[in-house]
Amino acid sequence: MRITSNLGRGTIGFNMTPMIDIVFQLIIFFLVSNHLAQREVQVEVNLPDASSGERPAEENVRRVVVNVLADRQIVVGTEAIDQARLESLLRYESEKTQRTANSRPLEVLIRTDRLVPYQNVEPILLSCARGGIWNVKFAVTEK
Repeated sequence: MRITSNLGRGTIGFNMTPMIDIVFQLIIFFLVSNHLAQREVQVEVNLPDASSGERPAEENVRRVVVNVLADRQIVVGTEAIDQARLESLLRYESEKTQRTANSRPLEVLIRTDRLVPYQNVEPILLSCARGGIWNVKFAVTEK
């Protein structure tokens, strides 16, 4: 009886190419998403001063950053939008949060220039209320 020998054959190995491809794609995804998240708060806004308040703890929340520039232009992300589009965006994000089970709560962070009067911020707050968003915060600098 003849017994086959495996000595002449190579060793069995794993094909690592698919795993390396996935790891590189994940790295690229996280780099791009981190870059976009930083850009939305890098809009140049001269924030108002505050002598009281709390520094927000890093929470696991979904956040929409609304910037109001000195020329009273509303910017979300890197795109300038009007009041009607802002309201539909906030309503969509709120409904998306409510539809998703085990989703993170939605927060709206308003970054406004210190020279912008309240009458330009009030419609943003009304849009949040109409969209069912009650977690609204204002960005300020510490005095």
